[in-house]
Amino acid sequence: MKRVVGLVLVMLLLPITPVLAVDLDEILERSGEASYTAEQLITCTTPDGTRNAFIQLKQSQGEIRYSAVNESDVEVSSGFGGWALQSGGTRIEPKTAGEAELAVAEVPTYIVDEGSSVTFLGRPATSYELQRDGIARAQLVVDDGIGVLVSVTSFDADGAVYCQRRFISFDPTSPLWSSWSGTDIEAIENSEAATLPDQLNGFRRLDFYQDESGLSFAYYSDGFFSFAVFQSTSQVILDDVTTYELDGSEYQRQFNPGQVTYTWAVRDGWMALTGDLPPDMHEAVLAGLEEPHEAGLWRRLWRRIFG
Repeated sequence: MKRVVGLVLVMLLLPITPVLAVDLDEILERSGEASYTAEQLITCTTPDGTRNAFIQLKQSQGEIRYSAVNESDVEVSSGFGGWALQSGGTRIEPKTAGEAELAVAEVPTYIVDEGSSVTFLGRPATSYELQRDGIARAQLVVDDGIGVLVSVTSFDADGAVYCQRRFISFDPTSPLWSSWSGTDIEAIENSEAATLPDQLNGFRRLDFYQDESGLSFAYYSDGFFSFAVFQSTSQVILDDVTTYELDGSEYQRQFNPGQVTYTWAVRDGWMALTGDLPPDMHEAVLAGLEEPHEAGLWRRLWRRIFG
């Protein structure tokens, strides 16, 4: 369980590129085609304190690889609608890539302003504001030279900064990296027998995976923010957690740079949710999933009536 959770934590560091407003789709598509090597700083202000991380990135021909400093044995790649994780001598990848298509009528509408000229790392760039339902949700800064997204700042509904992901250095040339040859490949298959909702508070399920042990997870997006939901027969263990209460039910919560993870026990096992969505969106998404088993009907009624 920890292995798959770790994978999704890394793959959610940057927004995906399904259908949004036309201008934003073009911005993200160009960014995905750029070639570069960069160092990225992630800083998030969460209800549980500040979280920071320093990430190294390489991108070429539509594939991007992430690695954390001092954790060079773990590397993730993504591109062309797919993703893969390499750790040591093992490579984990899906057997089939998800379609990752969002119908505009089924997801929130994001509006991008016309943009303004700025300078980023001494290079000409353009800054764009992304709005949903009239609320600023993100600021995107794009390098004019190669089109790469060099900074992403996401906001809570009240306008407060939630997370900022920004390059602190980058080389706008095609990187050199080793191939995946010589590794053992472990594949997981996209399953059509999904056991999780098609939509959660405006987020649409794009992929659903399940392995032989019963571990499964679904990947959701509203076109910009995204998260994964896991189902497992094994307990999901997190370090440095806080207890979060929703309608009398208790969840264990952990914030890391760029994402949040919730875990809770259910009737037939355990569940976890991990994603990059701002805190004001958490409650509605959790409410659409199976609630913690230890908070049964009578206990919930008792708490609502008597506190």
